[in-house]
Amino acid sequence: MGEMIQFARPDGKDCPAYLATPGAGATAPAVVVIQEYWGLNPQIKKTGDRLAAEGFRALVPDLFRGKIAADANEASHLMSGLNFGDAASQDIRGAIQFLKQSSKKVGAIGFCMGGALVIIAGALVPGLDAGVCFYGMPPKAVADPGKIAVPMMYHYANIDDWCTPERVNEVEAAVKGSKAPHELFRYDAHHAFMNDARPEVYDAALAKTAWERSLTFLHTNLG
Repeated sequence: MGEMIQFARPDGKDCPAYLATPGAGATAPAVVVIQEYWGLNPQIKKTGDRLAAEGFRALVPDLFRGKIAADANEASHLMSGLNFGDAASQDIRGAIQFLKQSSKKVGAIGFCMGGALVIIAGALVPGLDAGVCFYGMPPKAVADPGKIAVPMMYHYANIDDWCTPERVNEVEAAVKGSKAPHELFRYDAHHAFMNDARPEVYDAALAKTAWERSLTFLHTNLG
């Protein structure tokens, strides 16, 4: 369903990405899909395909430029080498600008590392119309969820040693103080419960619930 393309960043450099296009074509509402720390692997491409099947143009920027992690140690190494500010201000902003050439509205959905980048984009990147964050959060010094001005949906797992329930409480308090519409859900699941390529944490029933909530949110806010 999808194809690899290149789009231009604001600084003029190219970013590779996977683009999945729905039957409605280039004018359909669009979503930037932001990868986990594994890279642009088949699982995240499939997420783009699933969004296209629901009527969205889905663009998945390759933040690691072709590198795909085989294990968690390698994934952590790739993530630690990522410049989050550059990824948000250049790769993600460029993706939004590319999609807005023909799509009226553009949202973002991200998982783990990508979820943190959705919050950064919501707070700092112009042009985003809505965001869905799955179990991610950036350091407060990088982006404050309370500064986000676009509609947001947050999904967090209660069994998570990174986005712990205590840290989720902080995010919830911050967004409650903002003016932007938001919904925050917690699940009795493990971190990465949406990832069907990781059977040790995947929860099919809760993943279905979270996905349906996200689709409803995206259709409501993007058309």
